[in-house]
Amino acid sequence: MKIEESRELSSLTTFGVASTAAHYTKVTTESELIEALHFADTMSLRAQILGGGSNLLFKDDFSGLIIHIANTGILWLKGEHGQNPRVIVSAGENWHSLVTSAVKKGFYGLENLALIPGTVGAAPIQNIGAYGAEIKDYIIEVKVFDLLKQKWRILTAKECEFAYRDSLFKRLEINPYIIWSVTLELETSWIPNLAHKDLFDVFSKKEPTANEVFIEVCKIRRKKLPDPLVIGNAGSFFKNPLISTDNFEELKIRFPYLKCYSTEYSDLVKVSAAWLLDEAGWKGKKRGSAAVYDHHALILVNNGGATGKDILLLAQDMRDSILTTYGITLEPEVKII
Repeated sequence: MKIEESRELSSLTTFGVASTAAHYTKVTTESELIEALHFADTMSLRAQILGGGSNLLFKDDFSGLIIHIANTGILWLKGEHGQNPRVIVSAGENWHSLVTSAVKKGFYGLENLALIPGTVGAAPIQNIGAYGAEIKDYIIEVKVFDLLKQKWRILTAKECEFAYRDSLFKRLEINPYIIWSVTLELETSWIPNLAHKDLFDVFSKKEPTANEVFIEVCKIRRKKLPDPLVIGNAGSFFKNPLISTDNFEELKIRFPYLKCYSTEYSDLVKVSAAWLLDEAGWKGKKRGSAAVYDHHALILVNNGGATGKDILLLAQDMRDSILTTYGITLEPEVKII
């Protein structure tokens, strides 16, 4: 294991903001992870786990140890005796590459989650979702290192306490779990998930193949979202807020075109954060080199030279605006360090 000092982090996050870690190490084995944690403990350093850096924003320089999870390996297990196939994926694997491989192998279920940036290890933390699908519906278990008990553990999907863009890993004020691998259960029989309007509009008159849905999702995302390799961003900055059905009906009187989606809760609906921000006129607004993407009001971008503080101040202005106009509080989807 190699420890680097004063490591610049802009190339390791999709926002690309300038930030420096006092200490940095990349781990690829279980023993290296234990060694890195021991180093942090010995030096009394705060340890921060880093995967693909696609859902992180560093506000300032980081004075502790960045532990970059870079383990790789995918084990494809065909289902026997009528069981669905499973795949065990290392946390350091690229998420989109996994989805691509699954479609090619005829392991179905992840097509709607194509082109989401980041690593597999981050997927359960965020309970990533897109176009009518969520990763929680396919996770069987997660292998973690428990910092409190100082041992490896297997957490079931139930123990992960998944919710909308949320999980036990994200909800805990101090998360004691480091995700090392994820086990997914997929399908060999193809049933398209066209619950999202964008997909239904395209395929309402035909039953698409898994590859066609995969290609269409990629096409839609590329059209709507900026490429982080070209413009620094972390995708959707805010969650779609959940509000009561009564509150929604009251708002509909003032804002007849307000968009909402049903949830698993009978008394709650999910409101489109993008619609709220778009209607409030945030698309294209700037604060220095930080800006709201011209084509999507939910995306904050680094146009070059923006600091983490610049982006956070812009986000706060947006939150204040929505609270004042609609009485709705937007919560960041991005993790602020």
